[in-house]
Amino acid sequence: MDNLHDIIDRYKSSGKEALLSVLQEIQEEEGYLSMEVIHEVSHSLNVPENRIYSIATFYDQFKFVPQARRRIRICEGTACHILGSSTVVREIKKLLGIEPGQRTKDNEYGLELVECMGACSQAPAMQINERYYNRVTPEKLRQILEHLSKIEE
Repeated sequence: MDNLHDIIDRYKSSGKEALLSVLQEIQEEEGYLSMEVIHEVSHSLNVPENRIYSIATFYDQFKFVPQARRRIRICEGTACHILGSSTVVREIKKLLGIEPGQRTKDNEYGLELVECMGACSQAPAMQINERYYNRVTPEKLRQILEHLSKIEE
C-alpha cells in the first residue's frame, strides 16, 4: 500500500487529469485494481468512485481481480476460429479445468478469449503472458503447457 501512496503523490498536483496515469501505474505495480485501491484513489484525487470505475471498465487493460501467474489468451478472430481455436480452447478446458474468464485453483493459469491478435496468417494464435504462439493445435498446446510446468518464470 506504500507504493500506492507514492504513485498517487507523484500525480496529486495534476488532479483529475492524471487519473488514467495513476490507474495504469497502480495496475502495473499491483497487477489489478482492488476496490480498496479505487476508494483510496477516489479520496486522494477527489474523483467519485463510480467515475473511476466507469473509466477503468472502459479499457480492457484494467483488471479488478488478482490475475493468474500465467495468463493464456486465445484469439477468437475469424481466421483463428476457422483454423481451430475452438479445439485449443476445449483442450485448455480439459487440461486445466477452467472456462474463459476463470483461473485455476492454484492461480497458476487464467484463460481469456480475445477478438483478434493480428496474427491471422499464422492462426490459430495464443499468448501466454508476453509470449506469442502461432499455429497452435491441441498437441502443441499440451507441449507448451508441459514445458511451462517444468520451468519457473
